[in-house]
Amino acid sequence: MAARISNRLGCFLMITILLFTCLTVAGQDQTHGQSSHSLYGGAGITSNMVYMGTSISQDKPVYSGSLTYGFKDELFLSASTFHLSAFDPFLAFHAFSLSYNHAVNSWFDYSAGISRYQVAPALTDTLFSSFLYGNITLGFDWKVLYSKVSLGGVLSEGTSGYLQLANSRYFETLHIEGKAYFTFDPYINMLFGSLTRTKTSDGTVIGISRPFGSGRSDRNSSQSTTTFFGLMEIDMGVPVAVNMKRLTLEAEPGYILSLYSDTELFNPEGFVLMINCYVRIF
Repeated sequence: MAARISNRLGCFLMITILLFTCLTVAGQDQTHGQSSHSLYGGAGITSNMVYMGTSISQDKPVYSGSLTYGFKDELFLSASTFHLSAFDPFLAFHAFSLSYNHAVNSWFDYSAGISRYQVAPALTDTLFSSFLYGNITLGFDWKVLYSKVSLGGVLSEGTSGYLQLANSRYFETLHIEGKAYFTFDPYINMLFGSLTRTKTSDGTVIGISRPFGSGRSDRNSSQSTTTFFGLMEIDMGVPVAVNMKRLTLEAEPGYILSLYSDTELFNPEGFVLMINCYVRIF
């Protein structure tokens, strides 16, 4: 019990310090030119962390902190750390990402990235093993709608491919006194990936293939199991952000509709709320 209280206190202090730093830096009246370099700090909390069709946090809060370096607003290098309140140790895993984004013209852009997810050794059997993930994304601006097609894959022993189709509509309000403004970016996404169809004595169960099915023991070898590529989930949300000179505060309520029938704790269906703070340090 004492360890849990200590972990929660540590989470609270970590988020408080990061938010205080964000607000302090944002409040400083510093001018900066159009530098090719930028550095962002971030802190956030989410009610449930869902990644590639799996509820990693088992529907419990997640706290995070991040640093992102940008070059010419196209090349980005970021590092993030995460505390899952459902698990020990205090820092469950870290993520390191390198990405490149380029707008070809007013209606077409593309991006590519690779990420490393480093899981605490004590959680590799509970969550998943550390892995690399790479993706390529094409974006199309139809004026009334922005669409993305993203192809990704887990580069590990249990290689899995994913396809995401995303549609969103961005809105921006007038600037208040030439400074602060609000943005809205409602979206609906469809995620396709590797699923398993297992026939049991109780019927047919559709689940997620490893590595994101980790934390569950394999099905009985006597059962009939096949793997296929299909629609895993549909998720929708409305990110709302207030943007100032250096600071962005964002709240994103959303809902995830899971389309597989596995009833394990890792099924992500339900309401999700994310709150994030970002600050441009320079």
